[in-house]
Amino acid sequence: MAQEYPRPDFQRNPLRWQSLNGPWDFIFDDDDAGLAAKWHQSGLPASVSVSAKEASADTSSSSQAESITQKIASGTQELIKGNILASTTTEHQKRKIEVPFVFQSPASGINERGVHEVLWYERSIEDLRESQSDRLVLRFGAVDYVAKVWVNGQLVGGHRGGHVPFEIDVSDAVAHGQPSRLTVRVYDSAYDLTQPRGKQYWGAKPESIFYTPSGGIWQNVWLEVVPPARIADSSHGTIIRSNDIASGKLHSNIAITGRRAGQKLGVEMAASFHGVEVGKSELVHLARDSDSASVDLSLRLSKEKINLLTAEMQKGLDDPFIWRDGLALWSPEHPHLYDLTLRLVDTSSGNVLDAVETTTGMRSLNWTTGDGTFRLNDRPYFQALCLDQGYWKDTFMTPPSPAALRTDVELGKRMGFNGCRKHQKVEDPLFYYWADKLGYLVWGEMANAYQFSSEYVERYNQEWEEAVKLVINRPCVVTWTPVNESWGYTDLKNDVTQRNHIRQLYYATKTLDPTRSINDNCGWEHVLTDLTTFHDYADGPELEKTCASLKLILGDKAGRDLFTAAVPGDAGCQHVAGAPVMCTEFGGVNIKPQDGEERDWGYTTASDPEDLLQRVRKLVEGVTKGGHCCTFVYTQLADIEQEANGLYSFDREEKLDSSKVRALMEEAIKGYYAKLKV
Repeated sequence: MAQEYPRPDFQRNPLRWQSLNGPWDFIFDDDDAGLAAKWHQSGLPASVSVSAKEASADTSSSSQAESITQKIASGTQELIKGNILASTTTEHQKRKIEVPFVFQSPASGINERGVHEVLWYERSIEDLRESQSDRLVLRFGAVDYVAKVWVNGQLVGGHRGGHVPFEIDVSDAVAHGQPSRLTVRVYDSAYDLTQPRGKQYWGAKPESIFYTPSGGIWQNVWLEVVPPARIADSSHGTIIRSNDIASGKLHSNIAITGRRAGQKLGVEMAASFHGVEVGKSELVHLARDSDSASVDLSLRLSKEKINLLTAEMQKGLDDPFIWRDGLALWSPEHPHLYDLTLRLVDTSSGNVLDAVETTTGMRSLNWTTGDGTFRLNDRPYFQALCLDQGYWKDTFMTPPSPAALRTDVELGKRMGFNGCRKHQKVEDPLFYYWADKLGYLVWGEMANAYQFSSEYVERYNQEWEEAVKLVINRPCVVTWTPVNESWGYTDLKNDVTQRNHIRQLYYATKTLDPTRSINDNCGWEHVLTDLTTFHDYADGPELEKTCASLKLILGDKAGRDLFTAAVPGDAGCQHVAGAPVMCTEFGGVNIKPQDGEERDWGYTTASDPEDLLQRVRKLVEGVTKGGHCCTFVYTQLADIEQEANGLYSFDREEKLDSSKVRALMEEAIKGYYAKLKV
């Protein structure tokens, strides 16, 4: 993978870093012997014996997994019999793995699909610091699922959660002037259905809507030199609110990490727009008992400053959707971004201790007008989204290159979509960076688990909060979706405890971020939601009939109530008149498989590309014609393994002429606006 800085959305100036992507030593530890043998102190062995056994889930777990699979996969494809993960290897060799690609993928250089729950990684690192007063931070984009990290045999930290980043200060563990040994142990259960796993399957072969799992390190790893006291990113408390387009002010809470007790610090913010200086805040002093400070900054440009912009950037000055009293607004059609510089100042000396560069886009979101619309910048806005699951042919959940993330945004826009529902995955932060820059709406989601328990609740609460914080400052993100189709909640019909957890997720998310809508349980069995969302994979004529009637939209979906009914101890939930109604999964059409591709499938099947185009047309028209739905999510952007119902193939080749698809999308969206009564 190319060595580009992984977080251009939050970048220090000066930037001092080193990518740790590339070859690492690697070994499977199927008997989990490494900790007792102290591999972290002695180094990974050349080989390790494995006791003779066949790894498989216990009978009860296997039965539960099969039942869950059958329930979720109903209506997709016939399932493979005896599809159980297993491994009979008796010895493992130490070998090289190409990080950040998972061992199951061809790109890793290992390409093994058996059960390997304990993984060990090792490589040498250097201390990058010129001054020992600075700190050396080790950053992981994502490691699935539980990681422990040692430097020179000293435990320096760890993390639980397979889809979100973490960082470890390794300053006091590295050797100065000589290489240090970095060791990582990862545990990722092949069978635990309370572990958030998304589309990663617990069977030997991928089938239906489930895909090959991804265990271990699967996003970028790097070292970075940072000041002792420094500006924290969004994961650690810095929040930038860019929704107040009425006042034109950016509201922020800038958090600091590494501050010494009593250290006198202040923060300030400066903004520019396409090279034109917009303004600079006053220096805000941190209170003695607080490691954060609120900083507001007007982003309105005076007429004189607007005149300094290019003619292209001045387009739409009279359109309040694009410009508002000198404030440039962000939208998919006009992704105006302001460049921000955040500075940390030692107020005793006046020295700048840290400077971070990021961006923001001013835009407002409103789903509460009561007229069934979702509004962007005070204007009803139809969200034409695709389901984007972020898998690639040889690299699985990891993008094959940084450019691949930009490409997926461009491919979506080429087909006429103005955004995506990033499904069952927290994507690499670079994806949201390009969505901001290119203008692409994103619904934030997380990988769900499949069984409910107190352990699941604890795990999910932690990782969901980290997922929200990761991208909370990105203007492209417009909706949060914590749960999909009741996955992990097997009895919402009767179980009040399960309902209460979804309510907890709703309120926790709303507390973190009151500026975005929340889609509590996408598809059906809503418990507490801002949006009425439903899934319907019927073919065009039947879907059109459903979407023409609010009563039919609110009816049962896949044998489930759209809203949870009242039960003893719980009042249930119901559609709020005037709330936005959205078809958040539909389509899923594949082309009839050729010989030898009999496992390829779609919810419905077209005979050839022309038939597929006409089916897509009827489906898109069917959702929008009735005038009830203000958003749709078409399944899906690209094929993934056996689920061959994308508009692009697995290697991102067009199945249909994108200009024709874009034209039919635009026509359907135009029809929605023509029916608006607001």
